[in-house]
Amino acid sequence: MSDSNTTDFTNPSTFILLGIPGLEAAHIWISIPFCAMYAIALLGNIIILFIVKMQISLHGPMFYFLCMLAVTDLVMSTSTIPKMLSIFWFNSREISFSACLTQMYFVNCFSGMESGILVAMAFDRYVAICNPLRYSTTLTNSAVAKIGLAVVLRSGILALPYPFLVRRYPYCRTNIIPHFYCGHISVVKLACADIRINSYYGLFDLFSAIGMDVFFIAVSYTLILRAIFRLPTKDARLKTFGTCISHLCAISALYIPDLFSSLIQRFGHNVPLHFLILITSVYQLVPPMIHPIIYGVRTKQIRGKLLQLFTHKGT
Repeated sequence: MSDSNTTDFTNPSTFILLGIPGLEAAHIWISIPFCAMYAIALLGNIIILFIVKMQISLHGPMFYFLCMLAVTDLVMSTSTIPKMLSIFWFNSREISFSACLTQMYFVNCFSGMESGILVAMAFDRYVAICNPLRYSTTLTNSAVAKIGLAVVLRSGILALPYPFLVRRYPYCRTNIIPHFYCGHISVVKLACADIRINSYYGLFDLFSAIGMDVFFIAVSYTLILRAIFRLPTKDARLKTFGTCISHLCAISALYIPDLFSSLIQRFGHNVPLHFLILITSVYQLVPPMIHPIIYGVRTKQIRGKLLQLFTHKGT
């Protein structure tokens, strides 16, 4: 047997991605639903962007934030899923060290960005429901652009240390990553060094970004619910709360798999590896697929334009 995988090296030229270890025989079958979900994510988010761009009536804060979410979903899923499918279909397991670090940065950056956009959308709902008379003066185009820029800068800066921390380690054990993409924890576990600083920074990033985002969303919805319960009639309360359903579904689709995956990675030492990776794939695939469906079905303006678009094509 060759000892190439155990030869000392500081920075390997390539890593080998295994896909889903233990389920190699089922890779082709697993690829079918994954490919379908990715296609739906691509098509759905592109349609959202097309409809908002073409319809002047949708050029408002809520739909600008929705477009930001759609772009983030497209980049987030495209940064990992094509490589996963190439592993499943063509056994293309190699990824260069630089590409691995780039993928790691994109995954961490855009997952943080997605969370930040959901906070911005929660703020949009808060202003619309709690201060409706100030909505147009508070969420101006300039304010929306500044919020979007702040989300991008925060996510980009917080994700920047990951590739630099990973690059400084020697890798003398193996270059085989038992995953379908270059996750931060999956890569640093291969290092022959003390990686506690990576674990500490990962927790810092989790609590400072995701934790803070969840806190602000919780505060926003506490104020929103208080305003809703003050409305005089049940119909008014239900109608107002109905405007938040899409956003609440989007929050659930992102945070529940993310939280579950993070907890299992850190504390689920007896959980089978293939199960952990499948959970991670849910986090990579489900939110980008679900978000356009949620907003396409639940948002009256988008649903109407979508039906109008297909009706015109059919006639």
